[in-house]
Amino acid sequence: MNPTPQQPQINVSQSPDFRESYANSVQVRVSVWDFQLVFGLASSEGPEQVTIKNRDAIYLSPQQAKALWNVLGQNLAQYEQAFGPLALEPQSHPFPQGPVH
Repeated sequence: MNPTPQQPQINVSQSPDFRESYANSVQVRVSVWDFQLVFGLASSEGPEQVTIKNRDAIYLSPQQAKALWNVLGQNLAQYEQAFGPLALEPQSHPFPQGPVH
């Protein structure tokens, strides 16, 4: 009978250069070796043009990308169970006419 391998203790800490960012745009680039997630900020001056300023790129191994996909799926399911379904935004945005306050 083989003994069950014990899980290692995991210690998580923030490095001195740790930072938090907000992104409302993510681009996924894939190669045979890795996945690259490029996070940025999207803004619009009007209905015909969207500007995306890329801010950070994170490379993941295919295994880590799949693990991220699994954990995001689980967390989204829990979020929707607690707060209701999430709808993806439509591709074209109706922009209000008139002054913005």
